[in-house]
Amino acid sequence: MRIPKSVGWVLGVVVVAALVIAAGIDANRSGSRADAHTKLVIIAPAAAGGGWDLVGRESENALRSNKIVLNPQVLNVPGAGGTIGLSQLRRMDGESSTIMVTGTVMLGGIALSPSDLDLSEMTPIARLAEDFEVIAVPEHSEFQTLDDLIAAWEQDPGAMPIGGGSAGGIDHMVAAMLAREAGIDPAEIEYAAYAGGGDLTIALLSTASGTPGVGISGFNDFRDLIEDGRLRALAVVAPERLEGLDVPTMEEVGYPAVDLVNWRGFVAPAGLSEEEQEVLIDIVTEMVDTPEWQEAVDRNRWEESFLTGDEFGAFLETEQERITEILVDLGLVQ
Repeated sequence: MRIPKSVGWVLGVVVVAALVIAAGIDANRSGSRADAHTKLVIIAPAAAGGGWDLVGRESENALRSNKIVLNPQVLNVPGAGGTIGLSQLRRMDGESSTIMVTGTVMLGGIALSPSDLDLSEMTPIARLAEDFEVIAVPEHSEFQTLDDLIAAWEQDPGAMPIGGGSAGGIDHMVAAMLAREAGIDPAEIEYAAYAGGGDLTIALLSTASGTPGVGISGFNDFRDLIEDGRLRALAVVAPERLEGLDVPTMEEVGYPAVDLVNWRGFVAPAGLSEEEQEVLIDIVTEMVDTPEWQEAVDRNRWEESFLTGDEFGAFLETEQERITEILVDLGLVQ
């Protein structure tokens, strides 16, 4: 299985630093309530068009529409399963007017990273909701069902590129888990990693030789293309069918062990006081109660799983251990 090399750490940090400066992040570290409510930077550690970007944009809309924050701004910092964004956040110690979207994918990126990045070192703010994975193919694909896909995959696993997000992320883990459950060695699959859902969907719709003919990503990355018929969903990785989507679950198609859920949340830089942390928790708590956020949850078929502060911090530690164990078990991490 070939995994594309991630962006070099030194170059990545330099580029990200330039982006942050260009975005005008105020690093005065004053940490007052007025600062967070006046200007809040939301780092989406992925390219535009993906799940983290969507969470950032929906949050920005809810915060601005309800004047919870006067000037919320989303900053995209893509690369290496979100760890480029995390490395930048790590350099912003004490900055109380910045938060970063995080989730399952980042924990996989950390497990694969050669650095000593640790999400639990950041200030935990809140887990927001769970997002569900979809396995899809272009409308012209020969695969009408997941069984069709598996039958072809078994013949020559390396000849069928499977597209998804960053190496080691939830898309990659779903592909490897499905392969294993189907009797295919995960080490034999050809996984093609993309920086965001937008890049993946472009690749899936391309007819160029070597582009993936199968994609795994969050439902919202594929939603519009599924609804207009340009992509065909074969299965959803969810405990129940998604409302309005007539597509079977993994249990229905015979693979109940493929049950990973992609959660979304926020962390802030390390070095915040308890008061500064509480201000950010209050902002996010107020946000999730707004009509705009509730509409976003319904529209995006998310399932709320709100958890804040130290409880969220404890979840991050146990979740990192769980994701790392899965990657080791699948042979993706030594």
